[in-house]
Amino acid sequence: MSVELNSRVMGEGPPLILLHGLFGSLENLGGVAQRLQDQWQIHALDLRNHGRSPHTDTMDYTAMADDVIAYMDRQGLDRAAILGHSMGGKTAMEVALANPGRVDHLIVADIAPVAYKPRHDAILEGMTQLDLTQVQSRTDADRKLSDKVEALGVRQFLLKNLVKVSDEERHQYGQTAFRWRLNLPVIEASYSNLTAAPSAAGPFEGPTLFIKGADSAYIQDKHREAVTHLFPSAELRVIQGTGHWLHAEKADTFATLCRRFLEAPADE
Repeated sequence: MSVELNSRVMGEGPPLILLHGLFGSLENLGGVAQRLQDQWQIHALDLRNHGRSPHTDTMDYTAMADDVIAYMDRQGLDRAAILGHSMGGKTAMEVALANPGRVDHLIVADIAPVAYKPRHDAILEGMTQLDLTQVQSRTDADRKLSDKVEALGVRQFLLKNLVKVSDEERHQYGQTAFRWRLNLPVIEASYSNLTAAPSAAGPFEGPTLFIKGADSAYIQDKHREAVTHLFPSAELRVIQGTGHWLHAEKADTFATLCRRFLEAPADE
């Protein structure tokens, strides 16, 4: 069953849906939204169990794609361009493969339509083992999380999900000062679903752009066959000097590639 996703809409023009990655929220693609809202109506979404969207016990790409289609239906969007990063890229691919008539352009940022080995064990362990009853500040949380997650930038990204417990929430969380905004138990339990490949058979023959960070290993030459089988019209662009967070590290270059691609008319 689909859930009603939290969203932020800005700009005017043809609709462009933005889908964030694992542990993220709609804010993560804010730089892209700001750079493209002059020409497109941006629909930035929080995927289920993330951001301010509902928590649910089910989390796989079929369900997340259904959430996006349900959002489009509520908004009266017969078709839209979709841009997704990482987990959001796999969700975007699932939407296009399962509902090709609803997607006019597809942009996939630094992810391939393949299954990956686990890459987030330390992050999940650090977040789940963080005793929130002992956390008094974000600085305190950062220090405790550093035992498992060494990279400061990664910790700062993760801790965007740590929010203060409001007075109204005291009955639910007791004396805990902070809580995770995302649904960490379900994300951990569903992690194998999130490392899996999109499940819809496809293909999606519409305009498709894969954008790779040159320093990232998420898109590799060995993935070419899987990409071309599911997305026969796909093209690849590589941004030099970037890793997996290419949309943030080279925001102007990333947005320019997206703009040029989206301006090309989709074949009917």
